[in-house]
Amino acid sequence: MKKIEWVREAVTGWPDSQYLQQRQSAGWHLAAIEWEREVEQTAAAPPVAGAEEIPYGTRIANDCLHLEENPTEIEVLNCLAEMVVQDLSYTRMAQLLNERKLTTRDQKAWTALAVFKLTPRLIEVAPRILSGSEWESRKRHMARVPWNS
Repeated sequence: MKKIEWVREAVTGWPDSQYLQQRQSAGWHLAAIEWEREVEQTAAAPPVAGAEEIPYGTRIANDCLHLEENPTEIEVLNCLAEMVVQDLSYTRMAQLLNERKLTTRDQKAWTALAVFKLTPRLIEVAPRILSGSEWESRKRHMARVPWNS
């Protein structure tokens, strides 16, 4: 099977017909022309909609104007908050999330690294999670943790 070879050349002017004929006789075919120019910079362009990642635990509302809680992701955050209190390792947290059939945002199994990367978001939302009435109910059912028993 043949492979395709590509060469990119910088040019300072228009190639003449002799140069193009030499390249063609060597087996090359013109595939593209790339143009560039310098432009004056203007004020920063407004951010493109969707360029920012949606914070974990939220989703775009039906009206497409604001964010609302994503129940599945909030469940993951609640579970993680519980596991942090129990002083579990990232590996064990990922294992337990997978056992509960909870997946990452892109429908993959949880890994220790994925849980670790979610930690900053968990810290952001922890005050809201830990002060809710659901947390008080969950806290009563948690197993006692050896270091605080």
